[in-house]
Amino acid sequence: MQTRVEKKPSTTKRMIIMIVGVVLLIALIAGIKVLMVMHMIHNMPKPTPAVVTTAVAEYQTWQPTVDSVGTLRAVRGADLALDIAGLVTQVNMKSGDDVKQGQVLVQLRDTEDVALLQQLQAAAALSRVTYERAKQQLAVQAISKADYDAADADYKGKQAAVAQQQVTVSRKQLRAPFPGRAGIITVNPGDYLNSGTTIVTVQQLDPLYVDFYAPQGQLDKLKVGQRIALTLDAFPGRNFDGQISAISPKVDPDTRNVQIEATIPNPDRLLTPGMYARVGVDAGSQQRHLTLPQTAVVYNPYGDTVFVVQPSKGKDDKGNPEPSTVQQAFVTTGPTRGDQVSILKGIDAGATVVTSGQLKLKSGGQIKVDNRVTPADSPNPTPQEH
Repeated sequence: MQTRVEKKPSTTKRMIIMIVGVVLLIALIAGIKVLMVMHMIHNMPKPTPAVVTTAVAEYQTWQPTVDSVGTLRAVRGADLALDIAGLVTQVNMKSGDDVKQGQVLVQLRDTEDVALLQQLQAAAALSRVTYERAKQQLAVQAISKADYDAADADYKGKQAAVAQQQVTVSRKQLRAPFPGRAGIITVNPGDYLNSGTTIVTVQQLDPLYVDFYAPQGQLDKLKVGQRIALTLDAFPGRNFDGQISAISPKVDPDTRNVQIEATIPNPDRLLTPGMYARVGVDAGSQQRHLTLPQTAVVYNPYGDTVFVVQPSKGKDDKGNPEPSTVQQAFVTTGPTRGDQVSILKGIDAGATVVTSGQLKLKSGGQIKVDNRVTPADSPNPTPQEH
């Protein structure tokens, strides 16, 4: 009787079957994972549009200006002091008074000096009588020429002594060297003043000078007689007009700036020396520029860009208009004025551009416009305190 021998699969065939099984298992698991991920993506809420503010690019007429900051200075101003020490006997003014040229402001004790002056004046009067008599006598040759010369010399000497004493008396008086407004005075009768002690300041308030500096590259735009406009924080919304009165012939080698002096009429005495002011000088003819708020431009090393708003082109599943989108565009910027920047090329007039919220955007991104609060877009901004 014949015995049947069963054939067992070879080792290689078993390995191939096992590998195929593992691959099918992995493919099944991967397929399940892919389906799960696709289901999650499908059920994820759509990203909400980014909230931004926008502005429309428009043409504006600009007056080119040279802008600077300056300090007001009196045309004539001085801190007054006496060059002689003494005791104060009179103060003939109050703080803040308008004074006239030559007006005596402070008087020192001069009793002894006045008495000596009167004595010298009496001696000079007597000497004059003697001189006149000698002159008449010489005419009839009643005295010698030597006697006449002695009388003449004595009279002139007495006159010189009187003039010298008058100077001493005048040194005891502080007089206003020019008309103006006096400052704060703290001197009182009875005070003893040393020589050189500042007593009061007197400033001529109309007109005033304003000193400011301009870069050497803008000297060709400046000339004597040119109009300037002055603005100060103390008087918001008000301009003070003046004109350039002098331009320094020397450029500062450290800063490469040149000093300029302008004259500002001040009939109302509102401005005072030492005040800080912003100066604008009209330079050249007016120009038209396509402008945007400076916040609209994103400055990058590879180029300046803006995000231009693209209108909605369709509707969603519920029939509502799709949100607007943005497209990034490269632009070339030009001069700036206050909060505004000029756009030389890259966009056209009438384009709606994002002015805030750019960090959340990319080309094709959806946006929601909320212009209830917009970035500043003033050609002449001023600091705001809250």
